[in-house]
Amino acid sequence: MFSKSKINEPGAKAPEAKATPAVPASAMASAPAAPTKSDFKASAPKAKPPASILSSDLHVTGNMKTTGDIQVEGTVEGDIRAHLLTIGESATIKGEVTADDVVINGRIVGRVRGLKVRLTATARVEGDIIHKTIAIESGAHFEGSVQRQDDPLNPGRAAAPASKAPASKAAAAIAKAEG
Repeated sequence: MFSKSKINEPGAKAPEAKATPAVPASAMASAPAAPTKSDFKASAPKAKPPASILSSDLHVTGNMKTTGDIQVEGTVEGDIRAHLLTIGESATIKGEVTADDVVINGRIVGRVRGLKVRLTATARVEGDIIHKTIAIESGAHFEGSVQRQDDPLNPGRAAAPASKAPASKAAAAIAKAEG
């Protein structure tokens, strides 16, 4: 009953006892972390922030880019890229506009790219519109061309295949004429 083997010594069991609680301690450390992560996930789908509004007395020179929404009431000289872009009746944009949704109530001088483009009755657009879907209300003024593309937000992808196809047809026509 009283042996001197190291297995039965109290000093040998003490480290094992300390090692065993270390696992629950790490489990306890991860247990509070799990509610923290779940709290984070619960708060992750926050309410969408309101649109950034550029007032009618504001004049911006330069490009703007956001993943959110912009409502322009003033004047912008530069390119704008946003998720939802609303151009107010008093607004003037001189540059390229790119957004998932574009609602034009004011004036744009430049190219418009959007998945959904809407020109209201007060819209004045001087430039090309590249879109997936478009709506033009009666009374809107538009001077330019309209082109439908499946992916109007990425100009490089659509332009490259379009430019290659005519070049190869032209080369084939030249080869046929020479041959």
